[in-house]
Amino acid sequence: MKKRTVAVVMAAAMTIGMMVTGVSVQAGVEDKTLIVGFDAEYPPFGYKDDSGEYVGFDLDLAQEVCDNLGWELVKKPINWDSKDMELNSGTIDCIWNGFTINGREDDYTWTDPYINNEQVMVVAKDSGIEKLADLKGKNVVVQAASAALDALNNDDNKDLKDSFASLTENPDYNTAFMNIDSGAADAVAVDIGVANYQLSQRGKDKYVILDEPIQNEQYGIGFKKGNDELKDLVWDEVKKLDEAGEVDKLADKYELDKSMLCISEDKDAEDSDSTEADAEESADSTEKDADSESK
Repeated sequence: MKKRTVAVVMAAAMTIGMMVTGVSVQAGVEDKTLIVGFDAEYPPFGYKDDSGEYVGFDLDLAQEVCDNLGWELVKKPINWDSKDMELNSGTIDCIWNGFTINGREDDYTWTDPYINNEQVMVVAKDSGIEKLADLKGKNVVVQAASAALDALNNDDNKDLKDSFASLTENPDYNTAFMNIDSGAADAVAVDIGVANYQLSQRGKDKYVILDEPIQNEQYGIGFKKGNDELKDLVWDEVKKLDEAGEVDKLADKYELDKSMLCISEDKDAEDSDSTEADAEESADSTEKDADSESK
């Protein structure tokens, strides 16, 4: 009897838990809430400011999207190497935090790219390191589960990676730069946007960004595979904000190089395709008129 009672209680608890979980992780389309997963130590895209608020280019853009939709934005800091588990379990609706599309195209439902990015190497100014070849025998650090790590693991960079004395994964880029400052590491592999921000905060006279990029790539907003409805709603609002000049304003606010923004490139491509189609249609029409006259 006791066993049966316990079983009934446990089943009820599981049912309630599932109901609560279902409500808390509903996609924004249904409950008008967008839960964004982000790395809280990834400035200028997402981080905690001096007042304890989570801010950044991506988070502010997400807030403007939600404001326009009349939705609530929930900012959920996550461990970057647990991002897939968070997304697949439904505890977040999307990953929006300097998230690289390249090499992950088939793993998520992606928006179009909004930033052209590079993975670069940053070294101390007095290190004597001037090019990638100078990293032979050096100690390099990188954030765990990052695009920079993926870039170094790419076959195109095999010789470069094999030349290092060591490649160490750090939990975040603040730790990585502290390792450079202490001399525990010789170089950090990092996104150019993050590198520029770190240098502006720590002192541009202390570091050098090597001219040779490790990899060129693009940022997008990643949703769970198949979640096209939510992706389309969010991306449509991002494009509207871009057309209104709000994305440029956020780039200025966070000292992000506006030449990296590429949202409007898709519109330009569409306009170009439309212009070409109109030109072809006009040419066909002219040709038909000529044929008609000749007949």
